[in-house]
Amino acid sequence: MQEEQHKVAMVVVAHPDDAEFDCAGSVALWVREGWDVYYVICTDASGGGSDSATDVGLEARLRVSQTRMKEQRAAASILGVKDVIFLGYPDGRLQPDLDLRRSIVRQLRTYRPSRVICQSPERTWTPELIIPRYHPDHLAAGEATLSAIYPASQNPWDFPELLEEGLQPHKVSEVYISGTPVQNHSIDIASTIDLKLEALRAHDSQVGESFAELEKFLRDLNAQIGQKYGYSYGEEFHRVENR
Repeated sequence: MQEEQHKVAMVVVAHPDDAEFDCAGSVALWVREGWDVYYVICTDASGGGSDSATDVGLEARLRVSQTRMKEQRAAASILGVKDVIFLGYPDGRLQPDLDLRRSIVRQLRTYRPSRVICQSPERTWTPELIIPRYHPDHLAAGEATLSAIYPASQNPWDFPELLEEGLQPHKVSEVYISGTPVQNHSIDIASTIDLKLEALRAHDSQVGESFAELEKFLRDLNAQIGQKYGYSYGEEFHRVENR
């Protein structure tokens, strides 16, 4: 029904800052166009501390988790994201199992987005891509999200316990997959590239010491993508219509 195609979008990723790297320019643009955007972060972000850390115990992981969640909320606020939902699965151990799929279906049926952005479930080895796409949490989040979108979210026979929660089936219309081996869609983010970078800067625990270098890298990367399509800056996806 047409009423289902309301202007709600959802971004499902593994970790805080994943969305800012992959799609924050597009998110900011959609918000300007009147879309309500929600973030779903699959992990608890407890594995995002310093690579040279010697204390990786429970208290240290809790501090990292709390810091990164706070940073993600700040980044989302900069972009105009309506809310951030943390599913809380252990960082570094995400699996595309039925439990994660059910958790994502619950969010899809709750917020009922027409558009969803997710990560690629496939590794990308293309030499031209500067950023390697093979983090296991990213792959797991992508696989689970695509399985949640089709058929589980729209199928009343999948997870009937969600019906008991009052969550009716919901069909997502469009899926935008980032980091795929093959892209077929681009978005002009020339008007929002600065917001993308400002949101990324909010992840101070991850990018604070190297932000100047990272900013140059991302401007160059998004310019490289944009040039393929006639933009000054672009973000690229594999877009699928769920007919």
